[in-house]
Amino acid sequence: MRIGVITFPGSLDDRDARRAVRAAGAEDVALWHGDHDLSGVDALVLPGGFSYGDYLRCGAIASLSPIMNEVVDAANKGMPVLGICNGFQMLAEAHLLPGGLIRNDHGAFIRRDQHLRVENTATAWTNGFTAGQQIVIPLKNGEGEYVASAETIERLEGDGRVAFRYLGVNPNGSINDIAGVTNERGNVVGLMPHPEHATEPGFGPDTRAAMRSGVDGLTFFTSAIAALQAA
Repeated sequence: MRIGVITFPGSLDDRDARRAVRAAGAEDVALWHGDHDLSGVDALVLPGGFSYGDYLRCGAIASLSPIMNEVVDAANKGMPVLGICNGFQMLAEAHLLPGGLIRNDHGAFIRRDQHLRVENTATAWTNGFTAGQQIVIPLKNGEGEYVASAETIERLEGDGRVAFRYLGVNPNGSINDIAGVTNERGNVVGLMPHPEHATEPGFGPDTRAAMRSGVDGLTFFTSAIAALQAA
């Protein structure tokens, strides 16, 4: 399987995402924001960072990049697409996911190993988890507060489209502790924490077993591979 990772001006975690793709057993494909060609990839990752300097709104300019025309088209046709942090903001700005992300309610940038609860295991990126499973994924954001209209939140909750929820502490004020959501089809997922930073022993969050041994993030990428193989 070939999974593309798109680099935008200001991307910081594109190489980490590509390394995660390789750790999961797929071929990583580097894509550029100015391209109009997805190079025949089977899935896409929009990585974290500060695309275009976060001008206007985080992800707003990136959502209008040339390659996003191809991303929207591929997503609407069912291709698995994962937006991480800034990538989540892009997917919201591109209307591939509902709601939006605004400045953290405490007004400060935050970085921590974040406990999450898996709410939806029926997506292309979460099928390897079990419902209610608790995982630990690194988090780092300044504009991570998830907001949406009351009607949208009610629909997301009612349809089971909240993919992940913050546990222990809500780090940014997100409504209903929402850390990630999915589209109706389940092929597009966005989340604020960074699974690509928890895919290899020695580089992930601390666990009870050992320091830096957390690899909960790897399941995002192996889930996508499993979904593609089953399609």
